[in-house]
Amino acid sequence: MSTPAVQPFFHEATGTWSYVVHAGGDAAIIDPVLDFDPKSGRIGTDSARALLEFVERHGLRVHRILETHAHADHLTAAAFLHARTGGGIVIGKGIRSVQGHFARVFGLDADDPALRDAFDATLGDGDIVEAGALRFEVLALPGHTPDGLGYRIGDEVFVGDTVFAPDVGTARCDFPGGSAEQLYASIQRLYALPEHTRLWLCHDYPVGGRAPRACVTVGESRRENRMLRADTPRDAFVAARQARDAGLPAPNLLYPSLQVNIYGGRLPPADAEGRRYLRTPLRLESSADGL
Repeated sequence: MSTPAVQPFFHEATGTWSYVVHAGGDAAIIDPVLDFDPKSGRIGTDSARALLEFVERHGLRVHRILETHAHADHLTAAAFLHARTGGGIVIGKGIRSVQGHFARVFGLDADDPALRDAFDATLGDGDIVEAGALRFEVLALPGHTPDGLGYRIGDEVFVGDTVFAPDVGTARCDFPGGSAEQLYASIQRLYALPEHTRLWLCHDYPVGGRAPRACVTVGESRRENRMLRADTPRDAFVAARQARDAGLPAPNLLYPSLQVNIYGGRLPPADAEGRRYLRTPLRLESSADGL
């Protein structure tokens, strides 16, 4: 297999990195994003079309669309891209627990065939994703969410929300099925890789006016990650992570994202008038009794 090329795309509105990984005319797309304006409800595809334009310009065949997890901060463009490229949508086996939890949250039928069959493949640790000339090894990286995966190809690993740039830190662990202890173990697994290995990030939230970063080496993260360096004790990380999570607000797009993403990016079906709706579960405070 030839060394793959990695083309990053940054979605500034959500701080999300998407990737086209390609070699020998074959390609995989990782963590693509739909454009969504929560104020108007408008959904667009400009960001996803930028990936398609790159694929078409370079004459690539997309074999797979790889999700590192069911995202809670942006809507995935996986279904949109699947319809236009035929690439199968892949995610971690832990998606079943995520789907089950959020089906209850949104009042959906957990046995809905559209939910059950939302992904073309659900993978576990050690599985191999074949994408023409590309061959990815699957790494289970739970902690942020139970379905978290990394995709390793040569010296490149696409790590989802497991770690961020060193000045940002690590993923939060307070989502259903999240665990700071598991995240610590997942990051230690990445830190055991050769120091020159590049960790391709799913998000960046630049601080101090710097440009967004798409990747960091294992060595740099081991030395400089503000929340978890190579010498950070497990108990210290878990305590710091849990304390930080306790003060974090919910992601702005939590409910729209998960309602779409547990279906692999497919929107709710249209009604007789062609309209589609997303649900927002309400949490009433005790003072709201009688409403």
